[in-house]
Amino acid sequence: MLILVLGLISATLLVIIALYVFLYLKKPSKHEIKDIESSEQKQEEVVQKEDLIIFQGGEDLTICDILDAPGEVIGKSNYGTLYKALLQRSNKVRLLRFLRPVCTTRGEELDEMILFLGRIMHPNLVPLLGFYTGPRGEKLLVHPFYRHGNLTQFIRDGNGENYKWSNIHRISIGIAKGLEHLHTGHDKPIIHGNLKSKNILLDTSYQPYISDSGLHLLLNPTAGQEMLEISASQGYKAPELIKMKDASEETDIYSLGVILLELLSGKEPINEHPTPDEDFYLPNFMRNAVLGHRISDLYHPAILLRKSCDDEIQVTEECVLKFFQLAMACCSPSPSIRPNIKQVLRKLQEIIH
Repeated sequence: MLILVLGLISATLLVIIALYVFLYLKKPSKHEIKDIESSEQKQEEVVQKEDLIIFQGGEDLTICDILDAPGEVIGKSNYGTLYKALLQRSNKVRLLRFLRPVCTTRGEELDEMILFLGRIMHPNLVPLLGFYTGPRGEKLLVHPFYRHGNLTQFIRDGNGENYKWSNIHRISIGIAKGLEHLHTGHDKPIIHGNLKSKNILLDTSYQPYISDSGLHLLLNPTAGQEMLEISASQGYKAPELIKMKDASEETDIYSLGVILLELLSGKEPINEHPTPDEDFYLPNFMRNAVLGHRISDLYHPAILLRKSCDDEIQVTEECVLKFFQLAMACCSPSPSIRPNIKQVLRKLQEIIH
């Protein structure tokens, strides 16, 4: 009996010793503990990382300024929201464009595109001053604020300034110069992809600045396609453009042509699809006027009525007609026969001077 008890005790002791040795061997070393802690810390940093990239003109930006700035929503879309914000420390008004994380591209592709867009500088392009990435993947683009609003508001305002030939001259040539820089000022063309009067901002001297240049390049295919559908519903989409990824210099030229026609007519280019027997594609009011041979319907009579008033540049009916013909050439149904941006700019300068 005693032998049996001693045997049980010995077996129990052996089990305890074996368990202790097993647990000791499984215990991580000090180095392993440090590696685990370091790995967990890195994972936490990835989740909580926020960053601000600053470009020329945005040297006074800080993350706190951007996040603490009281903002007023002035535009909204499926892929983001546009705010007019007052930066407290510098007391400057800026445009903050928030992009929904689910709508943007990710990784190195996005970083490279942001750095590329931040280097684009031209007197008629809205510059990118800064780009903020938040801990939950939110993205904020920081731009200057232009107090005179956008070209759509200017055209619809009805205060008479939009009928001055000098303003039409300044705005149309400024847009063409900005687009020329995008198409020809770099190693390869930068396609705007969403050119419309709402994306032309004006300062107090009616100098135009093209906004949203290349914005579609920051969006994933689904969000980019939504942008294209909105453009189509507003009358700016070239007829051959089906997918945003296929946007080109020629589709930008079509949109420019619609804007030029807007400047002449003062009307909104709401789009309707043409019937099969029509041999060209134009927004509704423009198509009806041309088919009815009412070219005078495509420019506002106040443009010519002001020619003897206080306008800096005198205008003739011949100038208006040539301007209209150029806009129509830009809106040609065939991309191959639309003028390129250098030809558009040269023709505008010949017509308006």
